[in-house]
Amino acid sequence: MNNYKKSLLALSLTLGLSSSLMAETFSFDTQPIDASTLVMFQTANNAAYSLDQLPQATQVQLAKAMAAAKFNGDQGQTLELLAPVAIEADRIIVLGLGEQPLRVGEIQALGGQLASKLAPLPEHQVQVFVDPMPSEAQFAANFAHGSELASYRFERYKQFELAPKHYHFVSDDTEANVLHKQLQAVESGVFLARDMTNTTAGDLYPDSFAREAKKLSDLGVKVTVLDEKALAKLNMGAILGVGKGSDRGPRLVVAHWQGSQDAPVALVGKGITFDSGGYNIKATGTSIAHMKSDMAGAATVLATVKAMAMQQAAVNVVAIMPLAENMISGDALRPGDVLTTAAGKTVEVMNTDAEGRLILADALWYAQEKYQPRLIVDVATLTGSKVRALGREFAGIFSDSDTLVTEFTYAGQQVGERLWRLPLDKAYGEELKSPIADLKNTGTQGSAGASSAAMFLKAFINDDQPWVHLDIAGNALSAKPSAVAPAGATGYGVRLLSYWLTQQP
Repeated sequence: MNNYKKSLLALSLTLGLSSSLMAETFSFDTQPIDASTLVMFQTANNAAYSLDQLPQATQVQLAKAMAAAKFNGDQGQTLELLAPVAIEADRIIVLGLGEQPLRVGEIQALGGQLASKLAPLPEHQVQVFVDPMPSEAQFAANFAHGSELASYRFERYKQFELAPKHYHFVSDDTEANVLHKQLQAVESGVFLARDMTNTTAGDLYPDSFAREAKKLSDLGVKVTVLDEKALAKLNMGAILGVGKGSDRGPRLVVAHWQGSQDAPVALVGKGITFDSGGYNIKATGTSIAHMKSDMAGAATVLATVKAMAMQQAAVNVVAIMPLAENMISGDALRPGDVLTTAAGKTVEVMNTDAEGRLILADALWYAQEKYQPRLIVDVATLTGSKVRALGREFAGIFSDSDTLVTEFTYAGQQVGERLWRLPLDKAYGEELKSPIADLKNTGTQGSAGASSAAMFLKAFINDDQPWVHLDIAGNALSAKPSAVAPAGATGYGVRLLSYWLTQQP
């Protein structure tokens, strides 16, 4: 490695495998360091970045290997050359970038792909050459971000033996360090959401969730917790009704980061910390075993506030999280019961397993009554119908605003958390009419359940209130790893919301 002549700036960071973000260390140097693994890039049009910095003999060897492997630089394609000649490194990895330019989410996915490939290898020192790529700083920061996202491990119940890697990004753009620190704030939010969603319902319940939220006070976030007495005082009959079957009572948690004097954006997240289905009990062990994740919406919005606070973002954002356990007992909500919500509307409960929309109804009222937000975005693992409609690749987005749908869909495309618009139509609202109350909590059996659930929520949105509903059922928990997340909780929505919030004029 001492044969390199060009003066370069090395951005060095340590990636840790942990359920919480480990402290990264950064150093800048005028020369690349000695590393056991070198990472370089090639696009689909055969533009090989930084390969000319290798000794001639290594370049010849690498060219032969590329030809033999039919390596053409397609996005995500890799070539590994072991024991390269003329240099001290043990291996060279060339990673295909495909066509240019790449979205930030695609860059992050490439970083995650590399991290997963290198995780089982014994070498600790990895040098990544991003000079002289276009937008070096953006590429380096997002590539590192993706590597860190993929390096997450949840260690509360099981220890992982994988050792951390030390990635050294060679770039002549000092902005990479600044951008990466901003993305680390987002990572901290993603990791919080993953940690909370991965935690068992025996350990994460309304009160323990509230205690976790209070930790954000150290970052300047104003955290308020409403207990059962406070909920009763506000006439929040929906939250109280859903939570009354559990020995561990419901809560409403509010986390407010006021980074500007603008009217706030309210993020409302469904927080069912365990969902038995109530008396409409979930029939299969597979389904009910995953219901610790039914609070993922609440985790997402809390984590987004943390991401904004950690980077001192100039945004005014408040997360409102209704929290309850949906359990069975002599006090539990019964099918056919009528609840009175904080908005004054009554709801006939046709199905106790359609409880998420009930607690959200009270939280949506609270958001409008207390904060007069310029926008409400609710996030919820709301319906199995959404999974049947879109699977796990897309979350469902509902809104009357074409502009908001376009903005959020674009944000999702950029970070790789994709959205697909589903219909929000009064025809689905007609299904919610009740003969004895203002609303039923479910539509017609066999109808479009995701849309009727969205229309139920819309009934609690003021006519002049901008609103977006994100149904993330199927996206919050994954049985298999992705490019930027191991199997388990994904933290879906934190990157999307963070991107949207920080890109606003």
